[in-house]
Formats: sequence, structure tokens, C-alpha cells
Amino acid sequence: MIIDVVMPKMGESITEGTILEWKKQVGDSIAMDEILLEIGTDKVDSEIPSSAEGVIVEILAKPNDVIEVGKVIAKIDSEKESSKSNYFIEKSNESLSVDPPEIAEQISTDHPKSINNQKDKKFFSPVVMKIVNKHQIALSELEKISGTGRGGRVTKKDILLHIDEKERSEPINLKNDSHDKVQNKMMITSNDEEMSHMRQMISKHMVDSLSTSAHVYVMTDVDMSRIVEFVKLNEVSFKNQESYNLTYTPFVVQATVQALLEFPKMNTSIEDTKIKYHKNVNIGLAVSIEHGLMVPSISHCEEKNFLGICRSVNDIAKRARGGRINPDELSGSTFSITNFGVFGVALGTPIINQPNVGILGVGAIKKKPVVVEDVDGDAIGIKHMMILSLGFDHRLIDGAEGSKFINSIKRNLEKVPLEFNF
Repeated sequence: MIIDVVMPKMGESITEGTILEWKKQVGDSIAMDEILLEIGTDKVDSEIPSSAEGVIVEILAKPNDVIEVGKVIAKIDSEKESSKSNYFIEKSNESLSVDPPEIAEQISTDHPKSINNQKDKKFFSPVVMKIVNKHQIALSELEKISGTGRGGRVTKKDILLHIDEKERSEPINLKNDSHDKVQNKMMITSNDEEMSHMRQMISKHMVDSLSTSAHVYVMTDVDMSRIVEFVKLNEVSFKNQESYNLTYTPFVVQATVQALLEFPKMNTSIEDTKIKYHKNVNIGLAVSIEHGLMVPSISHCEEKNFLGICRSVNDIAKRARGGRINPDELSGSTFSITNFGVFGVALGTPIINQPNVGILGVGAIKKKPVVVEDVDGDAIGIKHMMILSLGFDHRLIDGAEGSKFINSIKRNLEKVPLEFNF
């Protein structure tokens, strides 16, 4: 029975996807829920499991093709057994044999054809073997390459990286044969690498935002000493109750939500010549992941108490790093926050997450000497200080409004009621 594989719907707002990589090829057998391919949208890259068990008989879309949701991209025969040959290097007294015919030519006779005294087999894909043939890599050399694929298999990326490192390690001959003298020349070694789909999307969004919004920034210092002390006193009881660490981010989110309710113009977006005021406060929280950045949205923050914000922040960050974010969660934010302070950075000027009109940058908390006023006059004290930077769209928000807004966040943080029960 032939089963159609269609481009899945990754979210309510997703209408198409880009084929990034097929994990299986025509003739391969595949099990139910085994990863079949990887697709990308303008929001997230996802691995797609097979919805059927059988043999892949046809692939209708190639990498980088943009396919509408619901269109057939492959066909699986659920009753057919795989007829595709396996490609092995026999670790016995037999010589190397590679099938199918298009790569069946033997590796140069200058290289050993067999590896003796072992009975086990090591798998090498046809793609890898083509590269081996092209670059005349000895089998003994191939066997020493550490694979990063499933089960330690050597992937195309592994073999190309090995070749690149090998070429870099070869000595450069600077001797001029015609003049029999050494010439000093600056050698520039470089290699091209295609951007991942996620990096391409990030690049596009950043450039689009800079060309859309008139970015302006204001900064201010915040005394976080009370909050730092509170976290130290309550981190153990909080961890025992919630099973995750109490961080400073929820305090910043809560203070920002309160400021957005006080200054609703910051909780808007621009549509042509109209200002769209949003009823809910949905905070986009920038999360650094392995190969890029995501900004999932925490919705209805105005309805959450402090503990609810803590749970939402932990949940959204954990799922983003684990690749379990729903694409619909990557849209709908009304204001965004990015915390580069977790990397030890004191100050930054973040780019607005469209279609928001503002973004808050959170710096690292550092001990600093500051002037402290008391009844006896001014004195120098040590405080835990943090720099906030507000980026806003000057098309809609003027400097006075931006300044009042960031000062509201500062005030909310420095005077937060610390009466939570953990």
C-alpha cells in the first residue's frame, strides 16, 4: 500500500515549509516515528518523524524546495521490503566492494584494499565513499576518523572536515622554483560554509527590523541589591518547592509588565498609519539555543502573579533549548526582553523584535561603588548594580516616553514588594 507523506502543518500561522535535509533516501526502509526529514519555517527548524512503516519509493521534493502545507513530498510503500544494498567496508580478508555501480570503482591501488584480522563491519554511506574515491583516502586513514553520526558513523561533514584539516596541516612551500629563493607572502586560508536555515531566518529578520524601525536607545542603572539578597535567602526553599532555580529574569519580566500597563503605548504595533493597541501583554523572551536564537512568547503576562511568571519563564526557556517549542509560540509577542547579562555582558543595544515597538536589554549584575544618601549626608557604598537598555521605535515613541518607561521599570525593580512565600 502506497502512503503519501505530506508537508506537515507546524502551526496555525504556518502555510509552507522548506525542505532542509532528507534523513532517508529512496529504497531505505523506515520505521514508524523514525526521523524522515528536517524542515524549516520562518520560525523554527523541526525534525519530522515518519507516520508509516515501510520503504521509501519516491521523494518528490529536494533540499531547499519551499512546499505548501498539505502537498505530497514523498511516498512510502508499507508492504515492500527494502531492496537497497548496504554499503560496508569488510574488515576481513576480502577486498573493498562498493555498490551501487555509479560508485563501484575501486579506490586507487596505492591504498590498502582490506583490513585484516577483524570480522566486524563498519558502515560508510555512498556519499562518504564518493568523497573517499575522489580524494584517494586510504582505508586505514578512513577507519581512524571519528564519526558524529548515529552509532558513530562517519558523515559527509566528518569526512569533509577531515580533508580540510589535513590540507591545512600540510606545510606550505614558499620556495620559488624559478628564482630559487623564498618569498614572504601573506597566506589567507578560508572555506565557505552555507548558513543554516535558522541563521538565514535570523539574518533576514534582523535586517528587516533595522530597515523598518527607527531604532533609538536609552539606558539606566538599577540597584538590584534587595533582589540579590532576596534570591540568596530563598533559593534553597524555592528550589525545593519548584525543582528549578530562582533567577533574576522573572523579576525583570514582572517589572516590565507593570510598566507596560502604565504606558500602554509601548505595548503596541504599527500597521501602515495606524497604531494597534494590544489588550494583552505577551512578553517575547529571547532564548539562546545551540545554533541560534529563539524569541518564544509568554502570553497573558498581565494575568500572572510572580510565581506564575517564574514557571512560565522556566518552561518556555527549557522547551526552547530542548527543541519542543510550538511554532505558534514564536509569534504574538507585544514586547520583548533579551538578557545578555547571563553571559557577563554589562550593556547592549538589541534589535527590536518585529512587529513590537520596543525591546528591553538586561545587563549583568555587578558590584559597584555608588553614592548612598543617608541622614548623615553622602557616603560611598557597594551595591549590586545592573544596566537596562531600552530600544524603541522612534516612529512612534519619543525620547521622553521611552525615558519614562524605562524609569518605571527601574522603580518597579528597586521597590518590588519582597513578600513571596516559598
